[in-house]
Amino acid sequence: MRISGFGRYALTSGVAVAMLAGCGESQPSLSLSPARLAPQRSLGHPTYSVLHSFGPLRSGDGAFPAGDLINVNGTLYGTTTYGGTSKNDGTVYSITPSGGETVLHRFGGGADGAGPLGALTDVNGTLYGTTQSGGGVGCGSYGCGTVFSITASGKETVLHSFGGSGSGDGADPFAGLVNVNSTLYGTTYDGNGSGVYGTVFAVTLSGTETILHGFTGSPSDGAEPWAGLVSINGTLYGTTSVGGANSRRTSTQGWGTVFSITPSGGETVIHNFKGTDGGEPRASLLNVNGTIYGTTYAGGVSGRGTVFSLTSSGGETVIHSFGASGDGWLPQADLINVNGTLYGTTTYGGVHCKTCGTVYSITPSGAETVLHTFTRGRLGDRGPVAGLVNVNGTLYGTTHGGGAHGDGTVFSLTP
Repeated sequence: MRISGFGRYALTSGVAVAMLAGCGESQPSLSLSPARLAPQRSLGHPTYSVLHSFGPLRSGDGAFPAGDLINVNGTLYGTTTYGGTSKNDGTVYSITPSGGETVLHRFGGGADGAGPLGALTDVNGTLYGTTQSGGGVGCGSYGCGTVFSITASGKETVLHSFGGSGSGDGADPFAGLVNVNSTLYGTTYDGNGSGVYGTVFAVTLSGTETILHGFTGSPSDGAEPWAGLVSINGTLYGTTSVGGANSRRTSTQGWGTVFSITPSGGETVIHNFKGTDGGEPRASLLNVNGTIYGTTYAGGVSGRGTVFSLTSSGGETVIHSFGASGDGWLPQADLINVNGTLYGTTTYGGVHCKTCGTVYSITPSGAETVLHTFTRGRLGDRGPVAGLVNVNGTLYGTTHGGGAHGDGTVFSLTP
C-alpha cells in the first residue's frame, strides 16, 4: 500500500467526514452530558505568541512541521517534513524558548531519508527519530523510510533503512520512537510482506532491527498504525488507525483498535472502536497514573473525533466528542498531562474558520476549554497537527501552515 510522499498524511477531512456521514450503525448511548459536547469559555486570558515562522521553501529553513517538539535542558527540538535542501526533504531543528531557531540537519533524500513526521526521542543526549520515506532502494523511488540518530550539534547517522518489496520489513514510519532500557520501539504504517498492513518493531541504538508484529487487518487485528507507542509497566500500548472487529458501512477496514504488545511480540487487541465511540486514532496514547488517555481523529457524537480514557484491560469511556459550535475538530495530536489537566490541539475547527484549529484543555472528567483558536489565511497560524510540550508552565507547539510564509510556525501559549 504505497502512498507517495507527504500527500498521504491526510490533512484534509473529506474522506473521514464522508465515511462518517454514511455510517448507518445503531447509535448506542454514550452517556455524554451536554458539557462534554460543547467547549467552555476559556478562563483568564491565555498569552499566545508566534516565536518562529518557517520558510520560505528553498530558503534552507524547514517547512510544514508535523511532529511534537521535545524539551532537552531548556532547548526545544523538532522536525519539519519539507524544507531544507532544494529537494525539500525536511529538517531537524532546535529553537530556544525566545524563538532563536537553528537548522541542525537538512535531509538529502535517497539513503539519507526524507520527510520526517514524528517527534524526536532523547537518549542520553543523542536524539533519535524516523523519516517516512528515503533510505534503501525499496518502495519505488520514494524509499521505505529510516531510523536515524542526530547529535545536538547536528551530526546525523542513518541506523536502519526499512526494507523493500517482499523483505518482510516494515515501511513508512509516521511516528517517533519510545526508549525502553536503551531499545527503541516504534511502528510503521505499512509493511512489505504479503498481507502485512503495518508493523511494530524494535531497534537497538546501534541499528539492529527486529519486527515484533505484522498487522493483518483481519477482524481480530488492527491495521495501519499511525501513532507511536507508550510503555506502561513493561508493556507497550498503541493504536491502529483502521482494522478491528467493527466495520464501517462503506469500508471493511474497521474503525481502528487499541492494542498491547510485549517486548517479545505478544500482541493483544484490547479495544475495537465502533465509530460512535470514536474511530481512526492517529495520536499516541498517554498514561496518567494507570489510566490511558487518547484521541480519535473521527467518530463520536458529531463524527469529528473524541477524547477517551481507557483501562489497561480495555474498558473505554468517551469523555468528550468534538464538533460543537466553536469547538475544534479532528484531533490527531498527542495529549500531554500538566498537573492533572490534559492539553492538546485540533487540526480543524474553532471560531474563525473550519480549517483553523485550536488548542484546548480537558479534565479527566471531560470538562473541555478552548484556550486558543488559530486564524485564517496564509499569514495566519492555522492547522496544528502536532501536540504540545510544557516548559515551566508555558506550552510550546507548531502549526503545519500559516506564518509569514505560509509554511508553518512555532508558537508559545501560557494558559
